[in-house]
Amino acid sequence: MADPSSDPLGEIVSLLRPRAGFAKVASGAGHWRVTRELDGEPFYCVVLDGTARMTVDGHPTVQLQAGDFVLVPSLFHFAMESMEMEGAAKEGLTAPDPSLVTALPGEIRHGDPEGPANARLLVGHFHFGSPDSRLLIQLLPRLLHLREAERLSALVRLLTDETRAVRPARDMILARLLDVILLEALRAAPDETTPGEAPPAGILRGLADERLAASLRRLHADPARDWTIESLAREAALSRSAFYKRFRTALGMPPMEYLTAWRMALAKTYLDQEDLGMEEIAGRVGYGSASAFSTAFTRFVGVPPSRYGMEKGQDRAATIAA
Repeated sequence: MADPSSDPLGEIVSLLRPRAGFAKVASGAGHWRVTRELDGEPFYCVVLDGTARMTVDGHPTVQLQAGDFVLVPSLFHFAMESMEMEGAAKEGLTAPDPSLVTALPGEIRHGDPEGPANARLLVGHFHFGSPDSRLLIQLLPRLLHLREAERLSALVRLLTDETRAVRPARDMILARLLDVILLEALRAAPDETTPGEAPPAGILRGLADERLAASLRRLHADPARDWTIESLAREAALSRSAFYKRFRTALGMPPMEYLTAWRMALAKTYLDQEDLGMEEIAGRVGYGSASAFSTAFTRFVGVPPSRYGMEKGQDRAATIAA
């Protein structure tokens, strides 16, 4: 039986180590358009008022309305524009420069600096501190678009307020708020997808499958156990072949690859803790000896754990010195 106290989604978000970046209020008036090329930063926005059209990383364009929340765990290309831009394009009209940007009190205005706003959004970027963020991000939805997300809107407003203030324990509160925002957004993700389409592979799809959720919770509850495909399949009450196929389809990777990746993500976190020896870390992530762990870590990461730990220590020292 799955351990009900095990929480794979919470553990993944915790290992991602979200850290606050910046947030701002942006508004648009008249005909306006914003495009950005980014380097994979996490992005979020809340639509405070009005409507807009957004396209992210090649996904179909979505129409945003007041109360919507959008989360993109890794953003590379972003375009947002007023609804009026679509009409102008269809009619072949030449609109005023849609890329005009003006700094107004408390917000950044796109388009007409003097006209009434047809959209107002709270937008922000943050970053993940985990050295395995790319691997973990692969398990998350590439785009989350939620309607009437009142709880998330309230959390984002708190985050923005804290970002702009200088208060005791500010960094800790920002980190906790980002944890909560990510978890709230992910667990609020709709189960339904476009008719005829399977939901995207990832942790949400895996946890939505009752059989796979049982094995995922047991794996996360006891990553050091000598797991095999057969033992994981038993937790899911499935045959070996049925479990393998179902897991790979839902998570986007084979079961043992997922197990190894999770163990290595944990190992990197443990290597950040200077009070843990190599033998203890090896035992915590399911290896019988430090040498067996070192071989597996080197194969997966590309450098031995001793060297990885040394480099991380040097990075910490450089950060402190700066």
